[in-house]
Amino acid sequence: MSPSTPTSPNRSDLEALRARPRAQVLVIGGGINGIATFRDLALQGVDVVLVERGDFVSGASSASSHMVHGGIRYLENGEFRLVNESVVERNGLIRIAPHYVKPLQTTVPIFSTFSGILSAPFRFITHKQGKPKERGAALIKVGLTIYDTFSRDGGSVPRHRFLGRKKALADLPEMNPGLKYTATYYDASMHDPERIALDVLHDGAVAGGDQARAVNHLEAVGAVDGTVTVRDTLTGDTFEITADLVVNTSGPWTDLTNAALGTPTKFMGGTKGSHIVLDNPELVAATKGREIFFEHSDGRIVLIYPLKGRVMVGTTDIDADPAQPVVCTEEEVDYFFDLVKHVFPKIAVDRSQIVYRFSGIRPLPRHDDTAPGFVSRDYRIEEGSLGGTPTLSLVGGKWTTFRALAEHLTNEVLERLGVERAVSTAGLAIGGGKNWPADDAARRAWVRDNAQGLDAARVEQLLERYGTRATEVISAIAGTDDQSLVNDRAYSVGEIAHLVRAEQVVHLDDILLRRTSLAFVGGLSLDLLDEIAGIAAAELGWDDTRRTAEVDAAVTLLRDAHGVVLPLVTPTGA
Repeated sequence: MSPSTPTSPNRSDLEALRARPRAQVLVIGGGINGIATFRDLALQGVDVVLVERGDFVSGASSASSHMVHGGIRYLENGEFRLVNESVVERNGLIRIAPHYVKPLQTTVPIFSTFSGILSAPFRFITHKQGKPKERGAALIKVGLTIYDTFSRDGGSVPRHRFLGRKKALADLPEMNPGLKYTATYYDASMHDPERIALDVLHDGAVAGGDQARAVNHLEAVGAVDGTVTVRDTLTGDTFEITADLVVNTSGPWTDLTNAALGTPTKFMGGTKGSHIVLDNPELVAATKGREIFFEHSDGRIVLIYPLKGRVMVGTTDIDADPAQPVVCTEEEVDYFFDLVKHVFPKIAVDRSQIVYRFSGIRPLPRHDDTAPGFVSRDYRIEEGSLGGTPTLSLVGGKWTTFRALAEHLTNEVLERLGVERAVSTAGLAIGGGKNWPADDAARRAWVRDNAQGLDAARVEQLLERYGTRATEVISAIAGTDDQSLVNDRAYSVGEIAHLVRAEQVVHLDDILLRRTSLAFVGGLSLDLLDEIAGIAAAELGWDDTRRTAEVDAAVTLLRDAHGVVLPLVTPTGA
């Protein structure tokens, strides 16, 4: 549990909300769907408030597989609408968020030719897993052919291709020699999901000005006569917010939020998905930069995914209780090691290579006896009432479709408010994707024109990290005696200080887990935590007691939730 604190100096939206606790729309839940809805409403000129009980994008949205994908496997569920929307949104995100969303070559190893043809129709009709039966080349070929018709974006995305065993092993020689084929197609990577969400949040705040207020660490705890009571989780203070309409986008916790507001529901039935991140250069090299996406022996679709110089392995699909915290278990780690061995049998993996673990609950609808893997990833909107105040509860949703989902949800809100849509978010650049340099020449020109005296390599690094919003960091550190962190030279003191000031950082773990990817890549040490805590303390006015408490809380969270036991000094090469 993070230590309590008085209101931080950078929580200006909280002070604005307390001064004017009234809005047209109150959005509860600051994951990607709530944030995207906040942005869309702000763009329409709606007076909107977003509250999140933890840090922004710290719940289900922080436990994704880092993919933007059309969902080829949803074809087996008959979810053609969702597949079509997903590939349209995938292609759109590559254009509007090119700094964080990039094409990803994906290869499927296949170990049989006709397996699964007879069982697939049964799964399609009943949505029950039954006895696992591997999907063979014929079935996968049919699926990819259909997927191409949805996915190719006017021909800009290559068609899938099949290779026989000999060519497949020449292409990826470390793969299991028992395979018969590989199939390769394109989806997209999302290498910094939390930063995409922060960009979307920033866009909404800028667009809405004083009429768009977003506050983290503010929990909806009750309601009286349509007025929502919120509690500042840092101070314990409570106050009331009045809105014309309340939107519940709290993901897996939607039922729990509705219960807290006095309107119990039974909409949700989420499943747990876990991942591990490995520091294994041999495995990174074996993937050749591709995601390896395949069916494991239990019928579960899993992945081996090179990312940030590491390899992420996932994921599981286990029924879970959102009232309880979830962690990646040792049994799941064994499962991941087994699937790596299945595809790359000559590459050794062990627990010493795990630099990070994470687990989250998918915001899936209640599914009773439907097998977890067949629960719909589509979304719906449920209407309700809160003492005369209308409510909308979002059920379901996935990262890939956040823009379209927010558009749909916003349209529902606008209809009830009697407000016309003023701006479409389709094709509208997100954050640092605006004016993104499209080629090497444009990139060199951007670096030259925005350097403000900084070294070109440093500007290039910041552009890669923040997109064109790097100008905000550059302006913050230009002309200062900015120094690299002692314990991680990829970041600087001024850069971390800027993130603390500009991005509503409240706790040390906000920086480690969401404003940067330091934890994800295994780049942490006790010395680094103390160094970053010192920077945050200077910006937020922490005393020595608070600074020590923040470090202790971060150490505990990293150990208990992410399996990270910190060394004293930063690991070599982190």
